Amino acid sequence: MILKMYDYYNIKIDYAKGIYIYSKNGEKYIDTFSGIGVLALGHSNEELILALKNKIDKYMHLSNYFLDEDAQWVANKLVELTGERGTVFFTNSGTESTEAALKAVKKLSTKKKNKIIFFKNGFHGRTLGALSINGFEKLKAPFRPLIPYCNELDFNDVKGFKDYMEFHGDEVLAVFLETILGSGGIIPITQEFADVLNYYKKEKKYILVCDEIQAGLGRTGKFFSYENFNLKPDMITIGKAIGGGLPLGATIFLNETANILKSGDHGSTFAPNPIALSGARFLLEKIPHMLDNIRKKSNYFFNKLNNINSYKISDIRGIGLMIGIELADSYFDLRKKAFEKKLLLNVISNNSIIRLLPALNIQYSEIDDIISILEELL
Repeated sequence: MILKMYDYYNIKIDYAKGIYIYSKNGEKYIDTFSGIGVLALGHSNEELILALKNKIDKYMHLSNYFLDEDAQWVANKLVELTGERGTVFFTNSGTESTEAALKAVKKLSTKKKNKIIFFKNGFHGRTLGALSINGFEKLKAPFRPLIPYCNELDFNDVKGFKDYMEFHGDEVLAVFLETILGSGGIIPITQEFADVLNYYKKEKKYILVCDEIQAGLGRTGKFFSYENFNLKPDMITIGKAIGGGLPLGATIFLNETANILKSGDHGSTFAPNPIALSGARFLLEKIPHMLDNIRKKSNYFFNKLNNINSYKISDIRGIGLMIGIELADSYFDLRKKAFEKKLLLNVISNNSIIRLLPALNIQYSEIDDIISILEELL
């Protein structure tokens, strides 16, 4: 008996390919959210599968007493893509990447500088540490008390952030940020707010941790989403897509944070798994060359969405292929109606926002098919 945590689709899956999932009774469904952002190149990408198979033919697991050559390559590439110097700690998930960043931050905590800032409706994971900086009170409430000195501020509230920093800035140790709220409704940071974060980072010398778990790895048309806003993080957390569909994450420690954690401070039995690393290497070889196409497909997708004439749509927002359609009301039957039309939708925020995270290599004709069904639904 599986512990009931998820609202499963009523479908028995036979196989999946590209943006499609095929049921055992012969039905074909369009997947618009790619395993919630995990499958950057869609389902069952043949070249990716070959890379995974080549590694599994060699070995499945080694332990951290051995260094897989892909681990070094992937770490070097991730740091290279930031344009800075740094180090990488591999994890099994985005949440674990948050935990590694939190441990590094906490190691620098003093009695005078110990506050950690996070933002309302930001999501960084569900473990106890990650919950401490999770901006969803309903997720946190049953598990208090959590890590102390974690303070929530409103996202994109320039005045509120300025006021807090003027009074408490010298006490702020770190700021955890999603540049685009994922579970919080696909809301991008404003450039004004990003500029304020940059200003006080320089003035008050806090650590900026950018959560790239959902918005990173090419999703926004830049390799890291923070690049869209001229932010300069000290730490970066990644997960979801990095393992090519297998569990993998990483925390990137840049510049002065590169060697905060010392041998024995942290560890993992499984991370980095060699097979997931081969998936990561494949993606890091491909995605940087796809960014221009991602931006073009994004423009096409947004233009098509904006041409849908519907009173049910109140806003369309996002960057790249991270798209949110805010609805004028909560439509609790929308997912079911979409399913009947063979469209799989991820509907969040009390059934009021459609979150689209399509495969980065989606075809223009496939975008047209999604738009066509959305027009019927909305």
